[in-house]
Amino acid sequence: MTVSKKAEAKKAEERHCIVTGEVGPKEGLIRFVIGPDGAPVADLGEKLPGRGIWVSASREALETAIRKGLFSKAAREKVEVPEGFAEDVERLLAKRAADALGLARKAGALVLGFEKVLSAIGKGEVAFLVEARDGSEDGSRKVAAALRAHNSGTEKAQPPILRPLWAAEMGLALGRANVVHAALTKGSMKEKVFGDLARLESYGRKERPVHEGLA
Repeated sequence: MTVSKKAEAKKAEERHCIVTGEVGPKEGLIRFVIGPDGAPVADLGEKLPGRGIWVSASREALETAIRKGLFSKAAREKVEVPEGFAEDVERLLAKRAADALGLARKAGALVLGFEKVLSAIGKGEVAFLVEARDGSEDGSRKVAAALRAHNSGTEKAQPPILRPLWAAEMGLALGRANVVHAALTKGSMKEKVFGDLARLESYGRKERPVHEGLA
């Protein structure tokens, strides 16, 4: 039986988590390498040299890897994990997600503001939505209702809604006051921006802003 090129490509994009033992798409994991000082380095761009060590994109998984010494086991050498490493990784994920939003806006692929987002939904232009973690529940309900109404009676998948950043973080990334509602319009930036935002959301953030780490 011949394996299709598409299946081979998909398999090539999968990695093994050292904590769960499961194999999954790279988008759901974080790559680490061991630096010259013997400490792990989060390689979010997946470009650093060295053997990649992959951990599921969740704080719980990373803290388990640290607690059980799994970095040392995977690297086959003594690895010293610095104190506060899980928080450092969160800051890096938040900065990368914010940068991705900023790039989308510069490319003209991002719609900002409640009314403009509703308009984009009505025109069927939305690839996915981004809402601030501390946005109002009422606004979120109205946006979700607009999505359902637009997709009612069709077989189209409803665009996902992500809530990875606080309003202050979104505003800082986009160069304006607190931003609560944004929509990525359909286009070539969808996969890159979605991947960075989804990974941060999956990580499981503490209930505190870390926008000071976005500078």
